[in-house]
Formats: sequence, structure tokens, C-alpha cells
Amino acid sequence: MLEPAWPPRGRASHAYLFHGPSGTGKRAVARALAAALLAEGASDQVAVAERVQRGAHPDLTWVVPSGANEMLVGDIEHAVVGAVARTPFESSRRVFVIEGAHTMSDQVANRLLKTLEEPPAFAHLILLTHGLGDVLPTVASRCQHVRFDPLSPLRIEQGLDVGDRLLARACSRLALGDAGLAAWLSGDAGQALRGSAEGFARGALAGRTAERAWLGVLEQAKGVGVLAGEQALARSEQELELVPSKERKRLQREAGEAQRRIERRERTGTLDLALGLAELWLRDVWCVAEGAPELVYAVDRSRELSEDAAGRAPARLLAGVELVAASRRRLALNVGEELALEALAYRLEELLAHGAVG
Repeated sequence: MLEPAWPPRGRASHAYLFHGPSGTGKRAVARALAAALLAEGASDQVAVAERVQRGAHPDLTWVVPSGANEMLVGDIEHAVVGAVARTPFESSRRVFVIEGAHTMSDQVANRLLKTLEEPPAFAHLILLTHGLGDVLPTVASRCQHVRFDPLSPLRIEQGLDVGDRLLARACSRLALGDAGLAAWLSGDAGQALRGSAEGFARGALAGRTAERAWLGVLEQAKGVGVLAGEQALARSEQELELVPSKERKRLQREAGEAQRRIERRERTGTLDLALGLAELWLRDVWCVAEGAPELVYAVDRSRELSEDAAGRAPARLLAGVELVAASRRRLALNVGEELALEALAYRLEELLAHGAVG
């Protein structure tokens, strides 16, 4: 799909929409394409490519949504719409990469449409999204589509630097095609969250909801959010040192607001991941209960899965999977997180702890 765009013989489109699951290489390919476009004609193309990889090239603009769950008008107003007509600083082109195209509201899309329709000849826009169907049609129709398929578990497993091959195999399967997530799950933080998520599901199966296993999940999610917010604030404070003093108060206020949005986005994302892992645990227990252990993802937990599946009614386990999936969807609607997890735990216990065969 991209070969006709690649310099030196290729001719790049004005706008691309890279779509596919997380961890399938969209960012890496977007950065590689940007490097190739910006390095064309340069005396030292290797140096240009290295600067693009570091995010230090003045003709590359990389936009990430700053809202808790959506892209804000301010994310693209100055960085893209206001900047796209300016001639390149040192290259013959300018490249704008916009992550999270599926989070654009109608207002954001309307601000970007004219740029997508009639950008300057030297400008190229690359939009990234997890799901093509979630991108507004007005945006999608103005881009050339490039699909990224999920990576196979075997390919992901081969790329993991993990001594325990059974753990590597489990993480590669649980990541559902996302190589980056698989690598994170195999590390200490990922293993801790996975343990809490599985403990949450197993507590409901065993009738131990009163132990409030969801609190551990919440604490880990909060920790991830706080760390991400602090890192964002530290970056903002470094930038504030370079601006005139009369503008600092406004920028400090904006930095504080951005910190809170980032904290919430990372916290809710981690909660969704934890519930996703709990959902996959119940799915694996269901597979074992149905007599298909070869289909489980958590291959390093065979004994525990067998224990949880013993005497279980498969239909109730499948209903539990669907219950967790429904709760994940509700979390995106700004419901109270602790109350939502507590309610889910008791509903799962009611469904599963008393749902054994016989």
C-alpha cells in the first residue's frame, strides 16, 4: 500500500489513515514514512532520519489527544490547522501525524476538514486509529486507507525478551495482537496488574467478593494515572522556563488541566485493561469447562484454570464474560469507578459462585 509513496521514486498522498489494532506498527510505520519524506533531498539523510526518530525534526508535528477520552479542538487548532500552510523549516515537506483519529468530535473534524481536502503540496497528514469504523466518515473519506492487521501470537512471542517461554506465550496470547501490550504484560508492572485482574475474577468465582479485590485494581490504576500526570507536568514546567513571564500563569493553568486529563485517561485505560484481563480469565475458564483447554490464552495458569472450571456450568461462565464486557463499556461513560467495580464483583459472584453444575 505504501510502496508507491516511498521516496525517491514514490509520490506520497496528501493524507493517509492508518487503521488497525494497537501494537501492530502504525506509529512505527508513520515515523518511518515521515523520516523518508523529510530526508528526501537532504545531504545527510541518516541524520534526518535519526532526528525524526527522536521527535526532534522541526518539520514533523506529532499530535496526541489531550482530552480524557477525546481529541480537543486545541490539539489540532494551532499545531495542524494553523501551521499546515507555513513553509517547511529545512526540508522540502512537512509531515503531521495525528493519533487517535477515532476520538475526534464533529467540532474537531470540521476544523480539520479543509486541511484534509486542500493541504499545501508540501504537506502530508497521517492519521492513526484503532478502528476504522469509529472514525467520522467525513474524515475517513478524505484519506487513503492503510490497514494494519493484528500480529500473530507466535510472532509476538518470538519478539519478547522473556526467559520464561510459557510466560511469553501467555502474554503474547493475552495481548490479542498487540506486541507493545505483550511486552508490558511480561514486565513487573504488567504482571502485577494481571495478578490483580485475575484475583478479581477468581474472587467472584470463589465467593470471596467481601475481600474487595477490586480495591487493588483501583490502586494500581490510580498509580499509573498519577505517574503519567506527574511526568506530563514535569515536561510542561521545563517548557514554561522558556516562555515570557506574562504568559506563565495562563500556561500553568493549562498545564494543570492537561495533567488532570492525562491522569484520568491513563487511569481509565488501565482499569479497562484490568477488566479486559478479568474477562479473558473467565473466557479461559469457560474454554476449560467446555473441554477445550488447548484454546486458553493464559497457558501459564493451567492448574488455576482447571481449579476454577471444575464443576462450573459453561453457560454461566459465558454470561460472566458478557457481564464484564458490558461493565467495560459503561466505564467509558464516566460512571463512578469504584462503585462500578464493586457492583460488577457482586453481580459476578451471584452469577458464578453459585453457578456450579449440580
